[in-house]
Parts: sequence; structure tokens; C-alpha cells
Amino acid sequence: MTHEVTNQPPPITGTNAWRSDPLLMQAGERLSETVRKELDAFGRFVRTGEALDLARLANTETPQLKTHDRYGRRADFVEYHPAYHALMRRSAANGLHSSIWETGEAESGMRHQARAARFYLTAQLECGHLCPLTMTSAALAALMADSNMFRRWAPRVATRKYDHANKPLAQKAGITIGMGMTEKQGGTDVRANTTRAERVEGSIYRLTGHKWFLSAPMSDAFLVLAQVEAGLSCFLVPRLLEDGRHNGLQFQRLKDKLGNRSNASSEVELHGTMGEMVGEPGAGIRTIMDMVTLTRLDCALGSAGIMRASLAEAVHHARYRQVFGKPLFGQPLMQRVLADMALDVAAATALSLRLARAFDEAADSRAEAAFARVMTPVVKYWVCKLAPAITYEAMECLGGNGYVEEAPMARHYREAPVNAIWEGSGNVMALDVLRVLGRNASLFNDVLGLIGKDLGDKGNATLEVLAAAARVCESDEGSARILTEQLALAAAAAELRRMGAGRVADAFIETRLAGQWRGTYGMLDARHDASAIIDVLYPEAS
Repeated sequence: MTHEVTNQPPPITGTNAWRSDPLLMQAGERLSETVRKELDAFGRFVRTGEALDLARLANTETPQLKTHDRYGRRADFVEYHPAYHALMRRSAANGLHSSIWETGEAESGMRHQARAARFYLTAQLECGHLCPLTMTSAALAALMADSNMFRRWAPRVATRKYDHANKPLAQKAGITIGMGMTEKQGGTDVRANTTRAERVEGSIYRLTGHKWFLSAPMSDAFLVLAQVEAGLSCFLVPRLLEDGRHNGLQFQRLKDKLGNRSNASSEVELHGTMGEMVGEPGAGIRTIMDMVTLTRLDCALGSAGIMRASLAEAVHHARYRQVFGKPLFGQPLMQRVLADMALDVAAATALSLRLARAFDEAADSRAEAAFARVMTPVVKYWVCKLAPAITYEAMECLGGNGYVEEAPMARHYREAPVNAIWEGSGNVMALDVLRVLGRNASLFNDVLGLIGKDLGDKGNATLEVLAAAARVCESDEGSARILTEQLALAAAAAELRRMGAGRVADAFIETRLAGQWRGTYGMLDARHDASAIIDVLYPEAS
């Protein structure tokens, strides 16, 4: 034997991602006992060796496109590893694709918050398979533009069953819905789309064109944007026709993505593809925006989950690794780095869950409706932009052990950028904030009122800064990112204060709202008890 393995941390398996997250548990105190028990069980599952193996396999044994069968006929089929299907079955059973549309009493009045907690925990395990689940849940919001269509499709979604059989819709136990919006000449500018739709009969159209990104190509149906005489319109397109024949969707190739590798994204050509119009002719963007709003919440929750999982690995490693004669966790510089990151992860988590609460309460509160409208792009912008920096710094805490594929850190790092890009990059989010500000400034004032109330007496200076930043934006569009980030920091601080996060809230407010310019993590000074901050947010093995 050449060596004995020593000074390595034990696996993080066997712990509980729910019980080891005091902030999440506190946010979930208002949930029913039934839901909390489910979260406890799921928190155990995402830290099991079985679950971690499923996540690993789903990302190493990636989807494969079969354009033709052995006889030369078009197949247009994507084959996934069984690990991917196992993750999809578990998440569908947990209602990640349907629970906000259900009517059960256990989640009444808190459906978005209950789902947000489940989504956040699932993101700590594996994010790629969440893409089709997000789109399926959000697609029903777009279908509400047509009440008859919603009544036909919602029961098919709300079965909590995952059926990956390649069969027509009527034969499926459960379905998923994807989307195809962007084209290679336009990207974010969907008004530049060239795909055309010609009316066949009633609300049925025939589509011809292409999509540069068709997400989750084995979905049972897709929301697709195409041009009609009245302008860009939205269509629901089944992948297979009722008789089982292909519906003219010809997959060209799968995207070779940096991350999100368990989830297939494809380029597709549409050849006489049949679709049903959703909403009014020419109202495609307005119809699809309700879907986009829900997906942006999931982008933030997913990024927060990735950050939590990455930092939990780093803290776990530091507690057990000996360096220079004492635990790495005991080294002052490492404590400051971990605590500094922990503040941002806590703030991102609190802010994402706060947005979910606004979604639940918007129907009964003008202020909460304003928060949901103004803060959705703000939260998506800031939380998603944190993820790459946090996952990188957490990886560095593990050193070389974090930079190899055996650890989940490499997967988290590759996954980290996608949510900032999907459903609108940073500039798109900042422009959306300006759009709200320009069209209805009273919404902005309502949000400032909520932030000021939760910040308390110390919030006056922050509100003045936000108001000044908004005034600058009226004549300087290029300053939109400044306003967006300041809104995110202020709202995150307010939510931490409202939750009674004590020294965590104090440290975040002092370093983020009133602190010096920061370029990297580890910038806490000795006034803040770094060790205590970590212990509060990342208690030892639980």
C-alpha cells in the first residue's frame, strides 16, 4: 500500500437539506404541517447517495437525438438515460409541474410558496430536468388566455404523473409542455421572427419556419410564436397528431450546451406543423408574458438552490479538512470568505421566497401585486447573476477536489449561468424594470413602501437612494442596471430584517447597503462574527 486516505471530509450524504437550512425552515413555518412533512422527507432524499447518483448519471449520460429510424424514416426522437426519467417521475409526483394549479387544501393560499420550497430543494440536487417542469407549470398561465383551451389542457397536466412514452396526447397518463420562441436571426427580439402561420379552419393554423431553441423537445406540446397577418401570435403545437403521426417538427440537432446537460434543447424546422392559436391574433407577446413571469420566478429559485448546494459543500468540506494544524473552518480568512458568501446566499433565498409569497397574495393586495410586477425582473436579475460567482468561490474553497467531475461542484458551476440567460438576460430584465417605472410609477412607490416598512427606521436613506436612482433612469436608460441591483439589495435586506435574521440581516445591510465597493468575497471585517454567521445559516450535520 502506498498510502492511506486521511484528512478527507465524509460524504455529505445522509444529511437533510431541509433541516440543515434554518432560513428555509423559518420561511416555511406558515406552510401546513402536511407540506412541512413532505419537505422534510424530500430534504432527506436530495442528500441520499441514490439521488446524487441519479443527478450525476443524468448529466454524464446525456440525451441523444435520433433523427431517423433504421429504415430511413424520420424519427425525431430524443433518448434519455433512465436516471433522467427517474428524476422527472419524482419531481412530477411532487407537483413541480402542476401544484400551483391544483385545489388541494394543504397548500391553499400558499401554493407558490409551497412549490417554491420544493423547487429550491430540487435545484440543489439537479437543475436540468426542472426546465420542462417549469415550462409545463408556466404554460398553463398562457393557456388561461383561452378559457376553453385551459379547461381542456389543465387536467392533463395536473395528474402528478410523468409518462415519457412516445404516444399521442390522448393516450398519455401525464404530459409536459415545452416552448419554441426564439429564432436564429432574432434571439431575444422575437418580433423579428419569420415563422409563418396560415389559417386552416377556426383557430387551427399550419406553421412553417424554424426555432433556434426548442426547449425539452420530447414534450408533448409546445407554445410557439409565429406571424399572422395581425402580427406575432401564440400557438399550442402538439408533437404528435391524434393518429400518432409526427406533426412536422423536424429536429436538426441538439444544442451542445455548457451546462444544463441533462435537459435537451434542439434546433427544429416546422414543415406544415399544425397548431391551435392561443389568445388573440397579433397578441402573442402579451399572451406569453404570463408564462414568462412564472419562469422568471423559477430561474431565481433554481439559482438560489444551486448556490445553497455549492456553499453547503464548501462549508462541509471546511469543517472536516485540516490545514496548517487546525480545521480549515478555523482559519480566519476562510471563515470570512464563507460568511461573506453565506450572506448573499441567504439574501438570494429570502428574496426568491419573498417573490413567491407576493405571487400568492397578489390577488388580495395591491401592494403585493405591485411587488410581483416590479420585483420579478429585479429578483431574476440579481439572484441569477450571483450564482456563477458564488459557485466559483465555493469551488475554490475545495481546491483541486472541487475542480474534478467526481464532486458535484463542476456541474453546479456549469449550470450557474443558464438562469441569467434564459427568459431574458440582464439587460432585458433592467429594461423591464424601466418599462414598469415609465408606465406606472405608482407601482414603484408601492414597492418602496413595502421595503421601507420592513427595513424600519434605518431604511430612510436607502429609500432616498432608490428614489434618486429612479429619477436618473428617467433620462438615462443606461443606468437601469444600477437601479435594478439597488432594488434587489434593498428588498433582500428588508426581507432578512422582516424574518428576524438578526446578525445576518445586520451584516448584509452594513456590507451591501452601506459598505465599500466589493469585487470578491471575503470582505467582512472583524465587527461581524463570521463563524457565528456560518453556524446560524449552515448548522453542523443535520
